[in-house]
Amino acid sequence: MQTRRAHLAGLGGAAVSALLPRAVGAQARDAPAAAPPVAGEAASIPPEGIGRGIRHVSYSDQGGRPDGVQVMASRGHLYVGHMFSDGVTVLDARDPRALKPVHFFSTPYTRTHHLQTAGDYLLLANGANLARSQRYDNSRDYFENTLADSLGKREPFRAGLSIFDIAKDPAKPREIAFLEMPGIGVNRLWWGGGRYAYVSAHFDGFTDHILCIVDLESITKPQIVSRWWLPGMHRAGGETATNPPGKRYALHHMIVAGDRGYAAWRDAGLTIHDVSDASSPKLLARLNWSPPYPGGTHTPLPLPGRKLAVVADESNADFCAKGTFYTWLVDVRADDNPVPIATLPTPADRDYCALGNFGPHNLHENRPGSFQSSRLVFATYYNAGVRVFDIANPFQPREVAYYVPANPEHMIDPRPGRPQVIQSADCFVDPNGLMCLTDSNAGLNILQFEGS
Repeated sequence: MQTRRAHLAGLGGAAVSALLPRAVGAQARDAPAAAPPVAGEAASIPPEGIGRGIRHVSYSDQGGRPDGVQVMASRGHLYVGHMFSDGVTVLDARDPRALKPVHFFSTPYTRTHHLQTAGDYLLLANGANLARSQRYDNSRDYFENTLADSLGKREPFRAGLSIFDIAKDPAKPREIAFLEMPGIGVNRLWWGGGRYAYVSAHFDGFTDHILCIVDLESITKPQIVSRWWLPGMHRAGGETATNPPGKRYALHHMIVAGDRGYAAWRDAGLTIHDVSDASSPKLLARLNWSPPYPGGTHTPLPLPGRKLAVVADESNADFCAKGTFYTWLVDVRADDNPVPIATLPTPADRDYCALGNFGPHNLHENRPGSFQSSRLVFATYYNAGVRVFDIANPFQPREVAYYVPANPEHMIDPRPGRPQVIQSADCFVDPNGLMCLTDSNAGLNILQFEGS
């Protein structure tokens, strides 16, 4: 059911795209309205959104399931993992002006919000949908408590990594393997199409998500070759937790560039690893800026050609109750001594703190086959939409474009007291600057980056 903004799908289009391949013409009437500085909850956003340097192309409610998180593009289709709807939606995106939901598949009580595509395959994270099934009292409970102590209501969820063939019929992924990981399940993974997948998973006996490296040499028979965790996380092994009360030490995910892995550990900061031997990853450095900063380290994007890493801390408190969360630029020329040198500018075109959860979430990850740049960083900022930053001068990064979608018409998030505002979740950018922007309540927007 396409309700709000459906008419926008028929308006202007996008440039020719390698992943979403149909060429469509541009029309000036699509341009988002420029956003003057405004403050407070009275600030409204028109249906076409607000922004500059980014043009709106189309909108989809993803077949009536507008709660999207990670999005991947492959073979003319989009694959969207859901936050609350326990499943994955496949959309035919060969005409990016008119997305068509063509398939949905799910496992009850199992959150599959993160996924990766490369070549002929799709890899999918499976784990307990705590955000939906646990009915947290507020949005911060998930971020401030150890995962192993959060599962009070056990449902028959699936925990592990599933692998799908998308070559024969990209509209209907076919499962060809499942690697069970006994525990609460997988949070996220990184896989660029090579032999190894780098997985964030919880295993029984551990406090929270740890690193798990999976060998995919035989794609139908994946095997775990190693695990790595911070000291204090192996509760069943007699280790004593080191995280302070209200702080969560857990791997969000690792991104690998060459033989270096960069891992984000929520309130435990950033680690750098030598992963040249997948069976024995070696810690090279650990850096944590929390405290004094609020933590939530979420996405570690390496830029190996420049010896930099862009590291986003996920905002996880409404109305800036924990202060400002930042996206950091880190000098990684010395593997054993990473040094923060700057933060990306915090959006200031409106009073976003007054509107709910404001701050960084995901970064476009320069995946193989996608838009790749060591100068432009695409970042989602929850209720501030998506932002594009130029880091040509890493000591003085600057914002060059942004887009803020309209707020959701209704909430999918079951947690009580959530502000009814956008929560831009993930952004995938194709080689020609065509952007896929998800939201945990407000659906999928296709956008065209108009910068160079």
